[in-house]
This record gives sequence, C-alpha cells and structure tokens, in this order.
Amino acid sequence: MTIQDRKLSLPRFSGVLAPVITPFKDDLSPAAELLSKHCQWLLSQGAGLAVFGTNSEANSLNTNEKRQLLDSLCESGIDPNRLMPGTGACALTDAVELTAHAVQLGCAGVLMLPPFYYKGVPDEGLYAFYSEVIQRVASDRLHIYLYHIPPVAQVGINLPLIERLCSDYPETVVGIKDSSGDWEHTQQLNDLGIEDFRVFCGSETFLLQNMQAGGAGCISATANVNPAEIKGLFDHWQSADAEQRQQRLNQIRAIFQSYPMISALKAATGIYSGEPGWMRVRPPLLSLNDEQLQNLRAELEQADFQMPDI
Repeated sequence: MTIQDRKLSLPRFSGVLAPVITPFKDDLSPAAELLSKHCQWLLSQGAGLAVFGTNSEANSLNTNEKRQLLDSLCESGIDPNRLMPGTGACALTDAVELTAHAVQLGCAGVLMLPPFYYKGVPDEGLYAFYSEVIQRVASDRLHIYLYHIPPVAQVGINLPLIERLCSDYPETVVGIKDSSGDWEHTQQLNDLGIEDFRVFCGSETFLLQNMQAGGAGCISATANVNPAEIKGLFDHWQSADAEQRQQRLNQIRAIFQSYPMISALKAATGIYSGEPGWMRVRPPLLSLNDEQLQNLRAELEQADFQMPDI
C-alpha cells in the first residue's frame, strides 16, 4: 500500500461528537477511570469523543495530563478511531507534542484551536503555526479539524486561510468545527466546495440546517448529556419529524445555556449518574451553587429529560 493509499483509507469523522467533560478528584487531579466510564457511555449512545475541547476544561489541563488521559482512554479499550482530541495550544511545541502523541496512539483526527493568546495576528502567522505543526508531526496519518471559536478565542480562522491550508495540505486539513454561533458563516463553510471537507456546527441548534446544507454533523457541549437525541436527529434529518426533533433539542439546549455551561453539564451528569465527583470543576470555574443546582434539577425534570443507562 502506498502512502497515498494509506491517507485515503483513513476514516473521516461525521455524526455527533461530545467535547467530553473532564472529571476531577478531591485534589483536582483528573479522574481517569470516571472519564473512561463517561466515554464508554457516550459511545453506547452513538456519540464520538472530542476530548480536550472547550467544555472539557482543556485549557485548564497541561500537556502531560492530556497525554496521560489519552493513554488511559486507549488502555481502557476506547477505539482511537472514535477519538478527536483537542491538541491546539498557544505554544507551538505543546501543540506538536500532543498532536504527535494522538497520531501515535491511532486517533483518527485532532481538533486544533489556533494559538489564541496574541490577538490581531495576521493570517500568515496562523498559517505558519498550522504548517509548522504539520511538518513537525510529519505523519501521513494526521487529520486536522480546525476549531473556529472567535467568541472565546477571539482569534478566528477565516475563509481564505482555510482554503490555503486545504490547498497546501489536502489530505491533512480535512474539516472544521464552527463555533462562531453564526449560521451564515457555517453556510459559507459548506459552500467552499472543498472536496470531502467536513463541516461541524458547534451547537445542535444548527444541526438540521447543517445537514441540509451538506454538513458533517455537530460537535456540541450538550452531546455530553443528550447524545442519543442529538444522534437521532443526525440519523433522521430527512424524516418528516426532523423539525420536531430539532425543537426538542433546542428546548434542552436552552435549559443548559441558562447556566454556566460546563458546571451545568457536570451537575446533570452527577445527578443522573449518582457520581457526586462530577460536580467538581477546576478553578477559575465554579460549581453550581445550591440554588442553581436545585433549579437545574427541577427544569430538567419538568422537561422529562433523561440520560438513559448512565
């Protein structure tokens, strides 16, 4: 088999992925076994695993912690073909180290933020960053999914830069997660016409529209807690009840969005799994207070929300 054949045989992601929430122990170190348990549940519900995303508290984890967690997940039997770890970093060498490690473990792709500390950098600088990572990792098994989240990173990945990266590295830069919150921008990404370029919306709120526009699915915070229903819309987006499914997803999403998202996702997971350790977040984030927790529980019960088999 030639190198080109190996590149073409690599799977590309589609469907629903969760930026998997990260559990912590009393001393705030990562709880690897509980993370693996949650990942296994997500897989059983039809979701893929975008570990070390925004809602994973990824930028509160150092590179060594991420490496160890990836090792632990693979050792626990998680199929690396279902893993799209976030490997973006402000430091080039951190991004290279974690990306190379993910490739070595057999992860089918990585989700890569731009270096976000310095604001107002030109496209040439962002291109140089991604290009340098690709050249240093130097693997035909590397698939990069760009991560565009300007509301948080305040450093975006614009369309000309995407087109240039895909033109220069067509078998490596293969998709994007668009967390702009702007449907018109997601539509523009789908309209680029880049062959087999996978466009994921960053919220299931846009999932039906994204599928109708030719998108690949969504990578969404609430896939941590509502994976089966989100996957249901992905599977049945052409069915007569697709709009009804979308409205149900929007209802649940709205509940979680009315609280600090990461803390609410963890609180719900703790409530429905019976694992109180899920309530912990790493500073500077804070767990929900008693009033918030009580209100969240009541709203979810009123909405007949469930996390089956967790």
